[in-house]
Amino acid sequence: MAGEAERRSEWPLALSGLVAVAGLITLTFYDWRNGILIFAGGVLLAALLRVMLSDNAAGLLRVRGRMFDIVLLVGVGSAIALLGLIIPN
Repeated sequence: MAGEAERRSEWPLALSGLVAVAGLITLTFYDWRNGILIFAGGVLLAALLRVMLSDNAAGLLRVRGRMFDIVLLVGVGSAIALLGLIIPN
């Protein structure tokens, strides 16, 4: 029973990971800029989920303290999105 509850709590990481993988696929096979922005969206989605969910429900998105995780994810996601937007073709 405990294993089932633990598996259910990993959906936030799986969801943000799927968005990031979709961004990597888009980056590889289609348009690099859109792929980078989708990837950054996956990281920012992880930050949003970390803000909204409790520590137990966040699962593997919980690495350190809540504020540290949020600041790190928002910073990395914003930096990736900014770089994707400012790099010229």
